[in-house]
Amino acid sequence: MKIPRAGAPQSRAAEPLRMLSVAELPTQHGTFRAIGFTPDEFGNEHLAIVRGQVRRASRVPLRVHSECLTGDVLGSLRCDCRDQLQASLRALAGEPTGVLLYLRQEGRGIGLANKIRAYALQDRGYDTVEANHLLGFGDDQRDYRVAAEMLRALGVRSVRLMTNNPRKLDGLRRYGVTVAGRIPIMTPPTRFNASYLLAKQRRSGHWLGLHAAAPAQTGAAPIAPAPVAESKPGASSVSE
Repeated sequence: MKIPRAGAPQSRAAEPLRMLSVAELPTQHGTFRAIGFTPDEFGNEHLAIVRGQVRRASRVPLRVHSECLTGDVLGSLRCDCRDQLQASLRALAGEPTGVLLYLRQEGRGIGLANKIRAYALQDRGYDTVEANHLLGFGDDQRDYRVAAEMLRALGVRSVRLMTNNPRKLDGLRRYGVTVAGRIPIMTPPTRFNASYLLAKQRRSGHWLGLHAAAPAQTGAAPIAPAPVAESKPGASSVSE
């Protein structure tokens, strides 16, 4: 079956994002401030979830989380997005300062409908990277300029990025964000997302510390995480 290429979204002239609205946000993990921003050039509205006073603060724990409706909202087990979101909020709630940027860049930037098309290709045996390529996209279409502009509007001086993805480190630095460290964010793999996570590690260089193993008869995930600790970005011994 030939997969048609998706057209590029129509955009407006880009303007720096500005804070538009602020309100208290009590959650099951703790109380944050929700800060809404003006729409980006594609009309997407992004959200910052803030803990404490971050203006002029350094080494602020930061999670840059891309929207995943199927995982975050519907609880899909095909990915680890919801687990990472909840783990990040729990961790930030225990810190004096922290920021979670919720970016409206579904499916690593390809959009919701195209993500479902990618799922269909994965059901046919392609991995997550191959599926994106068959749809005419790169491995990762996200734009970290949006995150950088949000951090500048918040007045954050430097961050410790909560991520397993080296491209997030590079993406933020490309737009002038000072990344002072990296905090691994590990979640247990399951039999539903094991292949997906291994593909991200093998094909996209994610620091997941996973190794292939024979599946257990109980249906447990066929991969296991290695122990991790906070690390400096670029360190050669990370085992995330």
